Amino acid sequence: MKNKNIILAFLFFSTLHVSAQYHKQDLNYKECFVGSTFAMLGNLFPDEKPDFIQLNIGYRITEKDVVSIELKTWKYHQPLGLPYGDSFEDPNENFPGYIREKGFALAYQHFWWKGLYTGVHVMSAWQSFVNTEGTKIDKGFQIFNTYRLGYHVKLFKNSFFIEPSIAITHRPYHTQMSNSFKAQDRKYSKFFFGEPELHFGYNF
Repeated sequence: MKNKNIILAFLFFSTLHVSAQYHKQDLNYKECFVGSTFAMLGNLFPDEKPDFIQLNIGYRITEKDVVSIELKTWKYHQPLGLPYGDSFEDPNENFPGYIREKGFALAYQHFWWKGLYTGVHVMSAWQSFVNTEGTKIDKGFQIFNTYRLGYHVKLFKNSFFIEPSIAITHRPYHTQMSNSFKAQDRKYSKFFFGEPELHFGYNF
């Protein structure tokens, strides 16, 4: 799914007009927003469909500081630290089943120049380990962090926006995995570099 998101993340970015971050004196300034991510388009691919759902609700504390909560669920069939390369699409690297996660993330963004921002997302994720027969065999919990660099693009008189970005993901904590899943996961780093993303939202 990660490599499919590369195209989605930057599909329109090079053709759009970019402008400065919001200013409270603007007549159409709005403090709140709701949105999601184009990563949900991955659900259209039948091969290892992630069943990905995400809802973002945010608030602009200042013109440069934004906080939000992200409600999300998804499933994945391979270790999250599996790097790009020959093994990335190798089915031998997959789990003996999949992990389903449900949880929420708290996010903070700081805008540095025009629409350029950095962000930190800290997700609490409750996990279900499901084997190849579709039976839940274990449960767990992990903290999943995302460190993001992106650009905020306003659309349609600031009513909508998109945010293409690139990120490092990090799993600083997780409970003990089922042995069959652990055997695959422990081969790879707790970090993943180069995660593309394309968020979108509506201001209100």
